Amino acid sequence: MDNPPCLPNAHLAEIDPLKLHGYLLSTSHEVGQFEARFFMALGYAASDWLTLEADLRIQHLTQPAEPGATNPMGQTFTIRAILTGPDGRSANVISVWLVRADSGIPHFVTAYPGGER
Repeated sequence: MDNPPCLPNAHLAEIDPLKLHGYLLSTSHEVGQFEARFFMALGYAASDWLTLEADLRIQHLTQPAEPGATNPMGQTFTIRAILTGPDGRSANVISVWLVRADSGIPHFVTAYPGGER
């Protein structure tokens, strides 16, 4: 069986910095603090959120994307792949993207621990 294709227009993907440093890497965010512990265990830090952004682009956007739900805003896609952090530790991570219906540009929604593969 063939692997699903990569995220459409992955080279145009937009990642809101606030979703990284203000949510995924924020130990004070009510919900994000749980993801922050996970990503910080891989060596990421809120002060260096650009590293997480670059790793998502290099390590996730190059992997197969599974199409998900479609709504008036667009279609979601899920990428399940290993993410290797700055300190060399790796974990399975799920990243979620929304390819907008009006532009075809993918937007980062979230990322979280992916469990065992």
